[in-house]
Amino acid sequence: MLETARCTRGMVVAPHHLAAEAGLAMLRDGGNAIEAMVAAAATIAVVYPHMNGLGGDNFWLVSEGGKPPVGIDACGAAAGLATREHYAALGHTAAIPSRGPLAALTVAGAVSGWQAALELSAKWGGRLPLERLLADAVHYARAGFPASATQVKNNIGKRAELEHVPGFASQFMPGGQHPEVGDLFKLPLLAATFEHLHRAGLDDFYRGDLARQMAAELEASGSPLRLADLERHRALMVAPLAVRLTHGTAFGMPPPTQGLASMMILGLFDRLGVQAAEGFDYVHGLVEATKQAFLVRDRHVTDPAHMSVDPAAYLTPSALDERARQIDPATALAWPQPVSQGDTVWLGAIDAEGRAVSFIQSVYWEFGSGLVLPGSGVVWQNRGTSFALDPGKQNALLPYRRPFHTIQPAMALLDDGRVMPYGTMGGEGQPQTQAAIYTRHVMYGQDLQAAINAPRWLLGRTWGSVATNLRVESRLGEDVIGRLRAAGHDVEVIGAFDEVMGHAGALVLHRSSPRAGTIEGAADPRSDGRAAGF
Repeated sequence: MLETARCTRGMVVAPHHLAAEAGLAMLRDGGNAIEAMVAAAATIAVVYPHMNGLGGDNFWLVSEGGKPPVGIDACGAAAGLATREHYAALGHTAAIPSRGPLAALTVAGAVSGWQAALELSAKWGGRLPLERLLADAVHYARAGFPASATQVKNNIGKRAELEHVPGFASQFMPGGQHPEVGDLFKLPLLAATFEHLHRAGLDDFYRGDLARQMAAELEASGSPLRLADLERHRALMVAPLAVRLTHGTAFGMPPPTQGLASMMILGLFDRLGVQAAEGFDYVHGLVEATKQAFLVRDRHVTDPAHMSVDPAAYLTPSALDERARQIDPATALAWPQPVSQGDTVWLGAIDAEGRAVSFIQSVYWEFGSGLVLPGSGVVWQNRGTSFALDPGKQNALLPYRRPFHTIQPAMALLDDGRVMPYGTMGGEGQPQTQAAIYTRHVMYGQDLQAAINAPRWLLGRTWGSVATNLRVESRLGEDVIGRLRAAGHDVEVIGAFDEVMGHAGALVLHRSSPRAGTIEGAADPRSDGRAAGF
């Protein structure tokens, strides 16, 4: 079993070890946490191509020297032509297609997130050239990387719905066959795209030759996206949401992400008085806090330009007190509620100066829309399929509207001086796993790696599953599982270390004696990742 990694000069954690090593190389070269994260993010866009890429979105929380973090929102909006009428004219009145060109209806914001973060890095004195930051991504895309088990599993599992999407088979099924685990897998078009970006600059993705090429290919494929949609996009600097807890303050991204749900779960559970982790009271309390948070999320969270409430109002002590009183310590609230699915990577970095990054990047479903642009090898996300074609729904489709995001990074600044970036992929499971990691490590003192190794649960959907019940890993134990069922939870027991629970990670920087300057890191045994430090 993995053990907590410790070092003093810098560390990167990622769900693929090659991405963690790429970020660590930047720290060794004198780069900062942001530069390390861009290198890791670019590399994982290559070596985990089913989970994220240049055609997706990302979000950042960045803390300098233990200060409250700033947020970067690199979420792309819907195309100007993406209207209910447009889809109705093409025969789609119930839902937006989940795959193919019509699913590729939102701008890909990921590259703009890298760009905005590097502008912040420059203020810190960041000096590594873009060519160096992208070098590992270029190398693995051109020379090849060993195909992971999760890539192959998803290639096989999603083949029927993706192999006829333009560009998918030629890129991910060369010769008509999926790779086997360990086969050398190459993405030469993507290598050339990275090389173009380091020559032309990241802004070229939106307002340059690459943008014009991609826009023409998107239009030719049948996507509603146009060059004007790419040109109007900018990443946003935003103020994170914050919730005050017994041991410190936790931070999450504001809407359109579900960061509010993550913060609410912690705020509610903090009020329940649970005395120990792992037993029935612990799991039941977190699941019931999740339900209360999801009720608020599903009613209110959308593009903030279309919200009528202030999300921070749900994180005040009085609001959390009132909602916590609605949690029954012995009986499950009836469930399910409408939910969504997703696919993502979380990465974290801390440098020698104590600067910390919590980062998440996604193409939404496995392989996103499946649409691969023929000139660049970019796989476009299908995040816009979360929009509803019913104008009465909370997240109804409108031109230029930003979609609801399950993905959100998290960070905590603890009263004893510790800085803790943490997160996971996994759709509905993200805020639940974040809460498990935080509570186990911070509230109950578990070793960081042990907090991630420990058995997890998931209420709702993820990884394309239609299940809305409470799935629990078998290691949770018969006694706890039996008591959950007796309390009214619809429990399904799954594998001991099941990938459906997501790929989590966490870092902790100690800022007070006797561990001042020590960095701890933990990666998920359910992933191909590691915490790489020096």
